[in-house]
Amino acid sequence: MNTKRWIALIAAAVLLFFSLGLNSIMALFTADFFSSFESTFETVDTVAYEMPIEVGDAENRIALLEVEGTILDVGSGSWWEEVEYDHQGFMSQLESILNDETVKGIVLSVNSPGGGVIESAEIHEKLVQIKEERQIPIYVSMGTYAASGGYYIAAPADKIFAQKETITGSIGVIMQAFNYEKLAEKVGIEFETIKSGAHKDMFGGSRASTEEELAMLQEIIDESYEDFVDVVEQGRGMTEAEVKKVADGRILGGTQAKRAGLVDEIGKLDDTIAMLRTDYGLEEAELFEYTTTNDSLGSLLGVKVSSFFGPSQEEQLLKKILSTSNSPRMMYLYGDY
Repeated sequence: MNTKRWIALIAAAVLLFFSLGLNSIMALFTADFFSSFESTFETVDTVAYEMPIEVGDAENRIALLEVEGTILDVGSGSWWEEVEYDHQGFMSQLESILNDETVKGIVLSVNSPGGGVIESAEIHEKLVQIKEERQIPIYVSMGTYAASGGYYIAAPADKIFAQKETITGSIGVIMQAFNYEKLAEKVGIEFETIKSGAHKDMFGGSRASTEEELAMLQEIIDESYEDFVDVVEQGRGMTEAEVKKVADGRILGGTQAKRAGLVDEIGKLDDTIAMLRTDYGLEEAELFEYTTTNDSLGSLLGVKVSSFFGPSQEEQLLKKILSTSNSPRMMYLYGDY
């Protein structure tokens, strides 16, 4: 063989070697080894710690908290997977503030379309407890949106800031479920249901709801709606009639919300912090936020390991479809879920 043929043969061998080696490594990390490795690190508790943003008086501090994303308790993240919003982590932050005498004020940054009725109520109740027991001010800064449950958790604040472009309001409750009945008929699927009572499969997707069942669900929705209205009344010092003028599920911009009494000032996060400092003599106070060891590791690595070895987007989507329950739940939420 001439020189060119030898070079081509060697190049092909090298490519084959690297191909087989890479495939073996990928198989190793996407199989049992990676699963066990991942599960090991998922058992490690996420450690939260305080990080100063603006250095100042450590005995008089302002806590900057953030609610980002849909307010649902979907568990905590790990080194391999992130969650948009960690409900239990956030509740732990509120509990820490409740027991920390050095915290003299809270700035809550809300960028959320809302979420679960229960999760929103838990945040609201803890904020009210902090106000009553610690007697410290809570100011809210609204981001792109602070709608429905996002407004629910903002309502007890002493002062609420929104930007002109902020989407807020959406005061109300929603419950949705898919109805597969007509689709099933079209593809020839028959549902076989054995149930203990006439309503056991109500709003379950296999059939349309009866008028009686819709009335039952509406009663539940109405009760939660009245609770929402009460929260806004108490938090904003408004009458029931004033709240219900805009509590029909409509969304409002920041300026509209200010006219309606749902917002106090038009401004950004920096304006909110500055106003809290001025109003309560906290000009020299340290400003800090909570962060976690996971955040630090992620910033060092730059990317998640799961992006290399984890499931593809198609596999993730299929897993979500198969694992998502069609069971209805009440939501303080603007938009689809």
